[in-house]
Amino acid sequence: MTELPALSGKVALVTGASRGIVYGVAEALVARGDRVVITGRGEDALKEAVEQLGAERAVYVAGKAHDEAHQAVAVERAMEAFGRVDYLVNNAGTNPVFGPLADLDLNVARKVFETNVISALGFAQKTWHAWQKDNGGAIVNIASVAGIAPSPFIAAYGVSKAAMINLTQQMAHEFAPKVRVNAIAPAVVKTKFAQALYEGREAEAAASYPLGRLGVPSDIGGAAAFLTSDQSDWVTGQTLVVDGGIFLNAGVG
Repeated sequence: MTELPALSGKVALVTGASRGIVYGVAEALVARGDRVVITGRGEDALKEAVEQLGAERAVYVAGKAHDEAHQAVAVERAMEAFGRVDYLVNNAGTNPVFGPLADLDLNVARKVFETNVISALGFAQKTWHAWQKDNGGAIVNIASVAGIAPSPFIAAYGVSKAAMINLTQQMAHEFAPKVRVNAIAPAVVKTKFAQALYEGREAEAAASYPLGRLGVPSDIGGAAAFLTSDQSDWVTGQTLVVDGGIFLNAGVG
């Protein structure tokens, strides 16, 4: 980034943000003046992301999202570097298997839930105790349209995202009135993570969307910026579907 906006005074911890959907979120938050701590597994990708975001506005912590020690270090890094952590964006996730539930390896199912759901709770707990409990803030959980309706062959992922939506509601109830908690449920966004869903057939995949295209990371970044802004001060416990209108096709054969 060549021109940086004035600092907002706010700080966000964004998990799984070295690339893809939530790099777009980190970019949107930095673009309005927030400082960010980003996490992910790949140190090289995180370094590159910090260079693009601006080293004076972003720092990174490499590690596995489900590792409680990593969660603690990430929150501590935010407090050490910037003195606060107003916003948490939980994006770290995995989808290592495609296939029907009847043949799903239960160990794989456990891994999906550990990474997609339990890690989000862990980050939320640590952020709550470090800053938000006394100072307030907002949490945004990245769910999926797969958590709202059945999605063939990615059922384990979808069930974990349904759990994320319920986790959002539970935390919104418990963390109020200090902290607002909402979720974003994207449809297919053009990232490496979702590549298998559209690679080699993007035009065909996009044709089923009323808005005529797949999502891009900035679509999710804009939604997250709204849900962590003063404009959403009376919004909590909600799941914002960002899907290019794909659900409008429900029931059309």
